[in-house]
Amino acid sequence: MADFNISGQMKVKSLKAKFKEQFGSTLRVYNGVKFADEDVTIASIAKKVAKGEVAAHGRTLVGKFEESMMSEFGIKVQVASADDSKLVDDKVSLTQSGKA
Repeated sequence: MADFNISGQMKVKSLKAKFKEQFGSTLRVYNGVKFADEDVTIASIAKKVAKGEVAAHGRTLVGKFEESMMSEFGIKVQVASADDSKLVDDKVSLTQSGKA
């Protein structure tokens, strides 16, 4: 089962690469309404002071994962298909998101 934890010290490009490696889908990370710079840390774009980490487990639903990132860090993320052409349905698991 693919899973990892996301902390404030992680860089955006590391998070996106790890997400792609683990689940096969693309993670879009935003800083406001624009895509986040890949060389910054999660903490530097966070709108909230994180009290912990967000777990990215394969069984977690896409919508729940996106909510967790917003509630913990105040960062909008969206899970897109492997080729980044469309957003993945919120009701599929992260593992299934790479197969959509």
